[in-house]
Amino acid sequence: MNLALFDFDGTITDADMYTKFIRFTASKRRTVVAGCLLLPLYSLYRIGWFPARKLRPIVSYLAFRGRDYQQLNTMAATYAQKVIPKHVMPHALNKIRWHQENGDTVVVVSASLDVYLKHWCTALGLTLISSELEVKNGILSGYYATGDVSCETKAIKVRHTFDLNSYERIYAYGDTAEDLAMLQLAHEKYMNWNEVTY
Repeated sequence: MNLALFDFDGTITDADMYTKFIRFTASKRRTVVAGCLLLPLYSLYRIGWFPARKLRPIVSYLAFRGRDYQQLNTMAATYAQKVIPKHVMPHALNKIRWHQENGDTVVVVSASLDVYLKHWCTALGLTLISSELEVKNGILSGYYATGDVSCETKAIKVRHTFDLNSYERIYAYGDTAEDLAMLQLAHEKYMNWNEVTY
């Protein structure tokens, strides 16, 4: 049996689905307030001085704190069914299906949010490791339950979930530096769909 690890945004999709989900679910008031608060940090992010792994939890806090989880989950299911498929790249979907047809365990490992990714992954029969929104008594706290799943955390979560020694071959697919630790776990690694040897 083999293991295939896929990043999501930019690897499976042609767009940042995290940002699109924020826009899909945010009220106008939250959008305006969050936009004003985040402008300085976003500007630093754009020039490479503030990492995405630190920006995402702040954005999520402003977007989701105090919101009803079931309501958001309903919106997320619609998003997964109607929006995400428009941005899934055909060659990525073909590679996922190729692994499935070979009997491989296929896993999406992403800093994107579980609330929508779980619906998309379930529909395709994929395992999911991702950032998880914390829920308390049916209300979103605004925090992540176990942190932002990027960089070294991707590799840590994979190791905790799977016994890597039990797989004959491991494949990993990514598109940014946030995926490098995950790619290091693999026998065959692909960055932006090009095989790499580091």
